[in-house]
Amino acid sequence: MIRKTVASVTEAVRGVKDGMTLMLGGFGLCGIPENAISELVNIGVKDITCISNNAGIDDFGLGLLLQKKQIKKMVSSYVGENAEFERQMLSGELEVELTPQGTLAEKCRAAQAGIPAFFTPAGYGTEVAEGKEVREFDGKMYILEAAFKADFAFVKAWKGDRAGNLIFKGTARNFNPCMCGAAKITVAEVEELVPEGELDPNQIHIPGIFVQRIFQGSAYEKRIEQRTVRQKK
Repeated sequence: MIRKTVASVTEAVRGVKDGMTLMLGGFGLCGIPENAISELVNIGVKDITCISNNAGIDDFGLGLLLQKKQIKKMVSSYVGENAEFERQMLSGELEVELTPQGTLAEKCRAAQAGIPAFFTPAGYGTEVAEGKEVREFDGKMYILEAAFKADFAFVKAWKGDRAGNLIFKGTARNFNPCMCGAAKITVAEVEELVPEGELDPNQIHIPGIFVQRIFQGSAYEKRIEQRTVRQKK
């Protein structure tokens, strides 16, 4: 069995260069590859295109890359709670491609499955459809969406083994699974890395064939984007 483990996050991001397109899993701050993002900040890679549901918050997650002006383009479903993202978009400093959330997920999944494009009704009649092929199926209009093309996909899982098999926990099983195998190189960081054979095959969400590199992350903050609590009476 081929082992996919790398010794550190530094080795995990080896090969990332300026101008590349990167997929980053997670939703808001849930299930984001914290270690990989921090390392991308550290190595100073720039002019990158980031495909992610949104860009976290100003001082955490992809917001750290935005602060350093390392991102040239964001492909996201919404701006979220990131004021810097909003500022850069409105000022024209940052190119932004807003994509319906389901379409964003399917463009990842299509790339994972080797499907070059697909038709979807989402976005028909809006700016999303501008410049795209439109076809009618059973009396309903659909637009053609191309699968993503990315150089690296960075995902975060709860547990993985040295062969790259992954298990996600709770709502961290959001965009992470569909980004695995959707890029030329998939890098998985996990909270717990175990030997081959320790994971129950029936519990594995993503088989190792979709992963090229895996490492055990550390010092996860797991911040909460918005905390809502009941007022004391």
